[in-house]
Amino acid sequence: MINKLQKLIKTKSSSLNTDRRSIIVGTIIATIIAITPYLFYLYESVPEEPVWNTFLFTYRSEGYKDANTAMWLFTGKAIPLLLILIWFFTCRHWWYHVLLIPMSMYIYQIFGLFNTEYSYVDEFQLIYLVPIMAIVVPSIYLVRAQMFSKLNDADKTLQELEEEFMFKPKTLWGKIRQYF
Repeated sequence: MINKLQKLIKTKSSSLNTDRRSIIVGTIIATIIAITPYLFYLYESVPEEPVWNTFLFTYRSEGYKDANTAMWLFTGKAIPLLLILIWFFTCRHWWYHVLLIPMSMYIYQIFGLFNTEYSYVDEFQLIYLVPIMAIVVPSIYLVRAQMFSKLNDADKTLQELEEEFMFKPKTLWGKIRQYF
């Protein structure tokens, strides 16, 4: 009887720790999403000069007339990337790997933004997305085909099939590791 009570207490304790952790992580994610408008307008604190000196680094705006314009373009790409990353790591649907395509597009645009060899930003980026799309789109289609095949053969609901195909790592590192 005492052993059962101890097991019940351990189970409740671990459940409370998991609930607390979930609340903390959810609060952090919600706060990041809520402050994205403020993060976007951080570029307004950047001077309208070609060189921006801070105590951490010096930025020279070689491809743009001033650092403010470069940071405006950067925040216009970094904020949507941040929101898609949050969506990617919190999505519970079977199709969430499709989010890799816009993520890779924004990452490519950010790298192209600071590459001084390019005279135009966001030009010919679709050709670089083709390899990623060639992997992600067919794999998503195959998962979808398997789901509908099982749906026609069994008496499972679509929700049960989504849960069956879902891989749920327990830790953040596990979630990150499953993609690479």
